[in-house]
Amino acid sequence: MGDILTIIEKKKINSPAGLKKLKVAFIGDGNNVANSWIAAAGLLGFKLSLARPKGYGPDLKILEKALKLARHSGARVSVTLDPAEAASGADVLYTDVWTSMGAEDEGEKRNRIFKNFQVNLPLVKKAKSNCLVMHCLPAHRGEEITADVMEGKNSVIFDQAENRLHIQKAILLHLLK
Repeated sequence: MGDILTIIEKKKINSPAGLKKLKVAFIGDGNNVANSWIAAAGLLGFKLSLARPKGYGPDLKILEKALKLARHSGARVSVTLDPAEAASGADVLYTDVWTSMGAEDEGEKRNRIFKNFQVNLPLVKKAKSNCLVMHCLPAHRGEEITADVMEGKNSVIFDQAENRLHIQKAILLHLLK
């Protein structure tokens, strides 16, 4: 929710129809974060292109459900092995760590498998010039994202982290009432 808030804020979207015009590219592991983006696309109707290495795709049940929701929302969800294809014309580039907590013993193997899925300047150039670069943090600079992109003009990563805090506080207040 904080990520969507950041996109709305930074892209100055003032209606649900504005979200439907977006293309979000998720580059990396088809993990929990990718699955959340798939569900959000299905519900909100934006285009999502997920690029991941072979064998690291998203949860198929979540993908199937999102594709059913897409019939009503207008979403287009695609999964590819090509990060450049996913990033082409994207309004948002999103990545996450390649090795999630609990899978640290797979770190070296994953670094080899995911090396072509790094969000770097050549990949950012495939997206729209005003694309937003996002990451849910913590980041491993030089692995899934380069430092120059993380600190670059397109990065909204730290604003995104701040918005996540505000969303979490709002949810807590709502639940406590």
